[in-house]
Amino acid sequence: MSDDEGYVYEPGVNERTAPADREFDWRGWTLVATVVLAFVVAPAIILFHPPEALPFFVAYLLLPLAPAVLLGIVAVWATVRP
Repeated sequence: MSDDEGYVYEPGVNERTAPADREFDWRGWTLVATVVLAFVVAPAIILFHPPEALPFFVAYLLLPLAPAVLLGIVAVWATVRP
């Protein structure tokens, strides 16, 4: 068993930052806002104002896909930090 805790050497970096030492900054709040958009706002819009001009497939499968893709992109962006 190795006792390195998954450490990977990076040339030029002298310090290791533990994940617990990271702060919940504006990136975290952006992620929270995107989660609210994807799980509350977008379904509420589709529920209370259903699109009549679009076919069923587009209205109930592709419209929720847009906030979900946005959520995935923002989640990766918010967690990948220098």
